[in-house]
Parts: sequence; C-alpha cells; structure tokens
Amino acid sequence: MPVRGLIGKKIGTTEVFRENGEAVCVTAVQAGPCTVIQVKTVERDGYDAVQLGLVEDSPAKVNKPTAGHYKKANVPPTRIRREVGIATDSDGPAEGEQVVASLFTDGDRVDVIGLSRGKGFQGVMKRHGFSGGGATRGSMFHRAPGSIGASSYPSRVIKGMRGPGRMGGERVTVRNLHVMQVNADEHVLVVKGAVP
Repeated sequence: MPVRGLIGKKIGTTEVFRENGEAVCVTAVQAGPCTVIQVKTVERDGYDAVQLGLVEDSPAKVNKPTAGHYKKANVPPTRIRREVGIATDSDGPAEGEQVVASLFTDGDRVDVIGLSRGKGFQGVMKRHGFSGGGATRGSMFHRAPGSIGASSYPSRVIKGMRGPGRMGGERVTVRNLHVMQVNADEHVLVVKGAVP
C-alpha cells in the first residue's frame, strides 16, 4: 500500500530482549486501524494525500458539516483525523478502505510525530538547562537566570533571550526509529527508543 504513515496512540514503554540477551528499551504504539476518509489529488487539491481517521471503540460526536464529510466516504465519524502523504508512483487507497499496522515490517525505519508532555511554567534550569549559581556560602543565586541584558546600552532585554515560561505541550518529531516488532492482529508496533 503506498500510504506513507498512519495514526497511532502510545501504549507505554517496556523492554524486549534480543537473541544475544541484550535488553532494548522500546515503546509500544497502538497503530491504527485507520479509515480513509478523503483522497486528495493533484487535479482537485494540488497535491497527493489521503485523510485518515483513527478507528476507536466508540464513535465520535461531530457537528452536521463534519458528519456530512464522513457520510461521503460512508464511514463512521472519528475523533482524530490527519492527512498522510502517499507515494506518487502508485494508486492510493480508495475512500472507506482501512490502513493497518501491516503497512510496516520488522526492521523498517519510521518517524514519530507527537505532542510532548506539558510541564507547565518552569524556570530556566529545567527549561533550558542553565547551571544555576552556588548552593552554599551565603549565595542568594541558586536557580536564577543571571544577567540577561546590558546596563546603559541598549537598556533592554534582547529579543529571543532564554527565560522561564511554559514548557512542553509542543509538537515533537523523533526521527529514524527502528521498528522491532509488528503485531498486525493487535495493530501494535514496537519501536526502539522513546516517543512523545
């Protein structure tokens, strides 16, 4: 199938053992099944892609325009929809078809895109890895950022200065992860390393 990806949910992390007894940290991902909701073409939309919806146990509640969008493909509404590119050299799947984890094989390399865990408002030591000041000897400069601007000129803090603020909750891409196992019956991918 020429689809270049699918939607999944992180189940959790564990470890698997190789034949030589080496333990490898892995992440299990519930990869699909996904339904093709819409097929985008160069003639109509300007690019080739498919819109996928993650099939879940209970159908999603959607408004009337969105329900009509799903009715065109004759599929039940889904809570999560994403567009995925398709290979240009072959025909893509038709609307209503399912894309499953068997799209991947053991040994493939994949990129995982997700949302990092939100950590709220954090200081510069946690957020940017600043080293902080002395911890003893009367130091009153433990976790503060230090000097952040010049005095007389330009008499302001330069734009882009790293400071405290909201951390996490951002789109993160982890590239080139090794697919260790594919369980097509359970729609589970086991990839080496950590994913957001």
